Amino acid sequence: MSGMVHVYTGSGKGKTTAAFGLAVRAVGAEKNVYIAQFVKGMKYSELNSLSKIEKIEIKQYGLNYFINGKAEEADIEAARKGLAEVAEILKSGEYELVILDEANIAVYYQLFSAAELIEVIEKRNPEVEVVITGRYADDKVIEYADLVTEMKEIKHYYKKGVKARVGIEK
Repeated sequence: MSGMVHVYTGSGKGKTTAAFGLAVRAVGAEKNVYIAQFVKGMKYSELNSLSKIEKIEIKQYGLNYFINGKAEEADIEAARKGLAEVAEILKSGEYELVILDEANIAVYYQLFSAAELIEVIEKRNPEVEVVITGRYADDKVIEYADLVTEMKEIKHYYKKGVKARVGIEK
């Protein structure tokens, strides 16, 4: 059976959390997992947890958090280097599940194109399951995917001034 391509997108909370939950499930089935975090370069609580699980490897391909700002050349270089590394990882078949966390955001901010992302995924070992997370999924990525889930924000305490909390949002 071939690996599928999932997209978790939308304005709601939970895209990365859903992908990481799938990573834990995959490890429970004795699968190896690679998580590539694009855009993100900061340390998050989930990194502490997942780095303790032997069958999960995580690497960040982001520098600073620029979402409210603008990507700089160094951000673009980091993302493109990451995409090149991920291309090799996907081809190798060493990992049965590869999560491309915030790859949709990387496309949205033009760190690399949707066509480049799809090309890398297209050339993967056919057994590798791929998950792409992040808001603003490009229409081409949505069309390419086998499964697309949209997280829709209905209500969020952030709008009442609650900042991201350690262990919950970061």
